[in-house]
Amino acid sequence: MNIYVGNLPYSVRDEELRAAFEPFGQVLSAEVIFDKRTRRSRGYGFVEMADDGQARRAIESLNGQEFHGRELRVDASQPRSEKPMGAERSEGNRQPRSASPRASAKAPAPAGGIKGFFKKIFG
Repeated sequence: MNIYVGNLPYSVRDEELRAAFEPFGQVLSAEVIFDKRTRRSRGYGFVEMADDGQARRAIESLNGQEFHGRELRVDASQPRSEKPMGAERSEGNRQPRSASPRASAKAPAPAGGIKGFFKKIFG
């Protein structure tokens, strides 16, 4: 079973995350997620456990517990295809940028640079 672990302290690394779950059973993998650009922890990770029963016990035991000064959020992870889409990503709420009321109310921006200068002077 794949487990989501949120609200992790930014200093926690994979080994510490694994160590927190090992008392509950066999841990197949433990990974803290890092931002690719900044290379800093994003404050969450995933743990995969071999046995679903052990994983459920770990979720029940660790959810809401303090870990390095922060209260963990632990839950069964859902595959991407089963996650509900947020309002900003759902197709029903998307509008093209040009359809916004503010965009149509604005006058076109004046031409800038040297071409704009000559166009203004000489028409």
